[in-house]
Amino acid sequence: MKSLISRAAARIGALLGSIQIKQVLSIVLVGFLLLTTDTVPRVDKKATMERAKADAHQLDNERPKTTGEWFKEADQVEGKNDARLENIVDESKAAVKEFGEMYKDTAERSLRGLNND
Repeated sequence: MKSLISRAAARIGALLGSIQIKQVLSIVLVGFLLLTTDTVPRVDKKATMERAKADAHQLDNERPKTTGEWFKEADQVEGKNDARLENIVDESKAAVKEFGEMYKDTAERSLRGLNND
């Protein structure tokens, strides 16, 4: 058992001896730089949120886009299950239609790109 442990220690020592300190330090330095460097430029959160809200309402202003708008609409039809169900159905139809239009456009552009390659 002692010989097995001493052979394992000798192999580990030989392995560590073959690795030079410069290689280890350079790997650690590169890893540190990669993990700490921010490649994405800093962006103003307020401007980003305003742009996202504007983009969300670009297609139509009828359907609610944010959670707050959904809650506001739910409060308006609270207790009126028929009206609420009608709103849900109408908004779902509009969302599926919008998604279908977007999917069709994306599929056509993708096919053109594949045909060009």
